[in-house]
Amino acid sequence: MLGRRSILGSAATLAGTASLGLTGDALFRWSRAWAQEQPFRPEPGAQLRFLRWSRFLDAEDKATTENIRAFTEATGVPVRIDNVWQDDVQPQLSVAANVGSGPDLAWTLHTTPHLFADKLLDLSDVADHIGSRYGGWYPLIEQYGKRDGRWIGISNVVIGVLPVYRISAMKEAGFQSFPTDTDGFLKLCAELKRIGKPAGFAFGRAPSDGNSFCHWLLWSHGGRLVDENNRVALNSPETLRALDYARALAPSFIPGTVSWTDASNNSAFLGEQVWLTNNSVSVYAKARNDRMAFADDIDHANWPIGPAAQPTEMHLVYPFIAFRYTRYPNAAKAFLTFLLEKPQYERVLDGSVGYLSHALRAYESSPLWDRDPRIRVFRDVAARGRSVGYAGTLGTASAAALAENIVSDMFGEVVTGQTSPRDAVRSAERRAQRIYRS
Repeated sequence: MLGRRSILGSAATLAGTASLGLTGDALFRWSRAWAQEQPFRPEPGAQLRFLRWSRFLDAEDKATTENIRAFTEATGVPVRIDNVWQDDVQPQLSVAANVGSGPDLAWTLHTTPHLFADKLLDLSDVADHIGSRYGGWYPLIEQYGKRDGRWIGISNVVIGVLPVYRISAMKEAGFQSFPTDTDGFLKLCAELKRIGKPAGFAFGRAPSDGNSFCHWLLWSHGGRLVDENNRVALNSPETLRALDYARALAPSFIPGTVSWTDASNNSAFLGEQVWLTNNSVSVYAKARNDRMAFADDIDHANWPIGPAAQPTEMHLVYPFIAFRYTRYPNAAKAFLTFLLEKPQYERVLDGSVGYLSHALRAYESSPLWDRDPRIRVFRDVAARGRSVGYAGTLGTASAAALAENIVSDMFGEVVTGQTSPRDAVRSAERRAQRIYRS
């Protein structure tokens, strides 16, 4: 994604014309010009502490680290980076919110900002500034980012979780293209099992892949955890229909998918135990990087449309936040603005080769999405995605419902025969009501 154009004098003009990610001296020259024109003037003596999850993608880590160095050189604001394990991000930030001390900013996971929204700096001016320059934010990003009309978190990227399959196996099963509806998907899985090349999707507590799959199952059939007024609405004919579909689908999967973690389907697919699962671009990227013989036989697809008659996809968002206790709110806003400007932002996107998708509409036309037709489907994940709070508002309750695995547990109990669909729904309904009434 790296191209080159001359550095122009105005930071505003540069943002609109810079090619795919500046590096080296070009990045630092652009950054100094930007610092003279951007709207958030750092406080004298400002310094920032930025907490993020540990490196998960070398290209992203390298790009982000260099972007932060460029910000410091341009503004004089030093930024300390704290890398922590992904599972430790939320607990550490919850402590910081409660005691009023800790990192100034953080790169968080999913619904984390809604757990302590009143402790967070209002980032509406940053979101409005960047959104007006780059085509606006997708509704999904606003749903995760806003609370009571103000921006508490800004998701710069979305990680898509989509069906990934072996083309040759699909064709051997009698399909020339990946099915676009749930009936066709059921038939494909049955045929894949018949030819000895089965599918496998996590029916259990795999946080990313399992939740993505089980929420698609529920939503695609018209089911929902809550209604538009945040009243628990799980006990419905649509939910029962989704559970019946899951019972019909499960026998075509390889054994053990209820106990899968997020790493299990990667291993199963790359080890040729399954020929269809769901994942980000990482499985495909791993196969290509390791020069696996079947790398060119891999492709991705949108989730099929079910009786709900519309896209019903769950993808992963990663919001930036800043705490209200920070002594340097302007510096924090300048920092986030810098990371979201085109030269920095496109460099992160391009280096990820589709693993990270954009949150701003302007990047739908990025050349990244034309380089490999097998990742192009990830271009649209933010446009097609639903928040985990659907059909209500995203907040503390929906974050807790996701953390307690209410939806995935319901499906797991049914497909393993532990309980009937009706009893599973009633149990999940009681769990959800405890959360939404508290």
